[in-house]
Amino acid sequence: MPTVISPSVAPRTAAEPRSPGPVPHPAQSKATEAGGGNPSGIYSAIISRNFPIIGVKEKTFEQLHEKKVLYVDPEFPPDETSLFYSQKFPIQFVWKRPPEICENPRFIIGGANRTDICQGDLGDCWFLAAIACLTLNQRLLFRVIPHDQSFIENYAGIFHFQFWRYGEWVDVIIDDCLPTYNNQLVFTKSNHRNEFWSALLEKAYAKLHGSYEALKGGNTTEAMEDFTGGVTEFFEIRDAPSDMYKIMKKAIERGSLMGCSIDDGTNMTYGTSPSGLNMGELIARMVRNMDNSLLRDSDLDPRDSDERPTRTIVPFQYETRMACGLVRGHAYSVTGLEEVLFKGEKVKLVRLRNPWGQVEWNGAWSDGWKDWSFVDKDEKAHLQHQVTEDGEFWMSYEDFIYHFTKLEICNLTADALESDKLQTWTVSVNEGRWVRGCSAGGCRNFPDTFWTNPQYRLKLLEEDDDPDDSEVICSFLVALMQKNRRKDRKLGANLFTIGFAIYEVPKEMHGNKQHLQKDFFLYNASKARSKTYINMREVSQRFRLPPSEYVIVPSTYEPHQEGEFILRVFSEKRNLSEEVENTISVDRPLPIIFVSDRANSNKELGVDQESEGKGKTSPDKQEQSAQPQPGSSDQESEQQQQFRNIFKQIAGDDMEICADELKKVLNTVVNKHKDLKTHGFTLESCRSMIALMDTDGSGKLNLQEFHHLWNKIKAWQKIFKHYDTDQSGTINSYEMRNAVNDAGFHLNNQLYDIITMRYADKHMNIDFDSFICCFVRLEGMFRAFHAFDKDGDGIIKLNVLEWLQLTMYA
Repeated sequence: MPTVISPSVAPRTAAEPRSPGPVPHPAQSKATEAGGGNPSGIYSAIISRNFPIIGVKEKTFEQLHEKKVLYVDPEFPPDETSLFYSQKFPIQFVWKRPPEICENPRFIIGGANRTDICQGDLGDCWFLAAIACLTLNQRLLFRVIPHDQSFIENYAGIFHFQFWRYGEWVDVIIDDCLPTYNNQLVFTKSNHRNEFWSALLEKAYAKLHGSYEALKGGNTTEAMEDFTGGVTEFFEIRDAPSDMYKIMKKAIERGSLMGCSIDDGTNMTYGTSPSGLNMGELIARMVRNMDNSLLRDSDLDPRDSDERPTRTIVPFQYETRMACGLVRGHAYSVTGLEEVLFKGEKVKLVRLRNPWGQVEWNGAWSDGWKDWSFVDKDEKAHLQHQVTEDGEFWMSYEDFIYHFTKLEICNLTADALESDKLQTWTVSVNEGRWVRGCSAGGCRNFPDTFWTNPQYRLKLLEEDDDPDDSEVICSFLVALMQKNRRKDRKLGANLFTIGFAIYEVPKEMHGNKQHLQKDFFLYNASKARSKTYINMREVSQRFRLPPSEYVIVPSTYEPHQEGEFILRVFSEKRNLSEEVENTISVDRPLPIIFVSDRANSNKELGVDQESEGKGKTSPDKQEQSAQPQPGSSDQESEQQQQFRNIFKQIAGDDMEICADELKKVLNTVVNKHKDLKTHGFTLESCRSMIALMDTDGSGKLNLQEFHHLWNKIKAWQKIFKHYDTDQSGTINSYEMRNAVNDAGFHLNNQLYDIITMRYADKHMNIDFDSFICCFVRLEGMFRAFHAFDKDGDGIIKLNVLEWLQLTMYA
């Protein structure tokens, strides 16, 4: 597994050039969920109990590198499991280390640059286009590709790369075994046969996502963000602002990464196969391409010249090439912008690179353009013009905006590219999860569930510093990113269609951190929202709103779609972004249950228990129970008499009942309520109820305890019937949040998620028995916690006996 590292793990080496100045980094604060712990591990306490005991701690790159044997990665082994997951490959690849492929292998030759990347037979042009952009910024490049590794000094067959992963940098360790066919690399390669940094970087990225096949198809910005931790903006070129060239120019100057593409009319993701081409057909084409490549190279000794350019296999998108040489549905890197003097006029130029390493634009300003002779010699030198089929070419800005349809800019910070000055933005990061049946409410088209989505309060505290703008405005950027969908492709996962809405919080609700309810969203319009819901890994957009408190509601388009996400908020001035989390509490003092000797010896009675003794024959207790409740009616007295008669018949002379007898009593009474559709209580439910009410650890209830229990069940029954609007005998799990609140329990999102997982059926409904069981468990655990929380600081300490007593008898 990738190792989480701190930003200081990649120290500057002797090979790394010194930056002329500091790269601005946003001030970042990572918000955690209420209750403590890493929010990315929402259910870590639940999940961890099922992990096997691991005796060996995960080793670092340095520790593994010390071994004298060549490293073989046990987590990403050199076999077919690391290649494809959808079907078996028809031919056998040979995994070879670089010294087995050629003589004199090198990690990097003459510095890593964009011409070192030639795409193989995998549909990951989006990834390779991002690598080409990365090579333009040496500081970023050395962050991703630590240069303290080679095939010469201390070679051990082990390499490592670093990627930004959902808010933190991770170190990915790999061996250097690469898939080959006929002694040629199958996937990414360099234009130098003995240079391997780009192939190894691709392998590390494949490991991060589970397989090489997982890299098939994507957006350039996805890899750009994984290389930088930046935030991406999309431009539809046909709707681009008039100063688009200026925006691109500033992006290049600030080290932003840029990619572009031409829509092919099928809404395909860059690098995916043409419509109707499945993985099997793709593999067949790969085999044919490799066989053809072998024929072309048959007269060459694969080991006789390490410096010769590698023959590049043009991927299967070749048939989408246009007459002008550009390719539809394909990702290009934007690697430069210049203005040159041509025939007395200034011409704006854009430099692009095709990650295939060939197939170039053939129009004006292309490598072989006939009018290069009219360009000044110094200008040509400045543009580094050369007639080589390396995939890189110049074209005029006018031709660029005519042919290309999309532009993606990954900013290292959220600095406004329209502004002439560099700003420092603050960043807040929140991690969350949509849980089916609880917090996966879908978009605003689904008002019954939209309000259940995770909510994040955003406090915009200070206006922008802009003397030219008279408005009192705060600028900020919201970026919503779904997690792990590419890695989970082998499990059938696809990208969800996601977006978000922003609402202003009424002044009277500022600072209360309460989850906003359904009625709020029914009667209040959003102040801002994402332009559209779209099935991309990240949706981002800039906004300008007055200083105030807002709530951001991220969601999938359809409800019931379960997944994890991170929400990042970038702002010019100070902001506070945090998940709305109710304080965990209960409305009233609870009678306290004690089951351990330690607790019994330190018993503290609640306000409503002061007259109750421990023993079942306590006169005080009997007297209190015998007293009519305030406001009781004759009907209630008659019901009490019914209880006594039924109870006596079942309990016998000792007037105590066990779980089996309790089941008979309760189901006899419940069956008289014809307006409540239920199959009655199960034996397990009755055992839980006895554990709740049993104050002496006898495992039985007397009449008074039973009557107290029934009063609770009646109160909870009213709540259930209120939400069982169709009288089906069930309530929707999304309503459980309100039902729990009505019963006086105030929980956070993690606990609501757990309740849904524990008590809802496959249709996300909760029946009456499960409903009562949930409330019994909640009340019992609150009581137990309060019993042990002697000083009221919200923290208890239990030994193993107390812990087991508490959890086993609950």
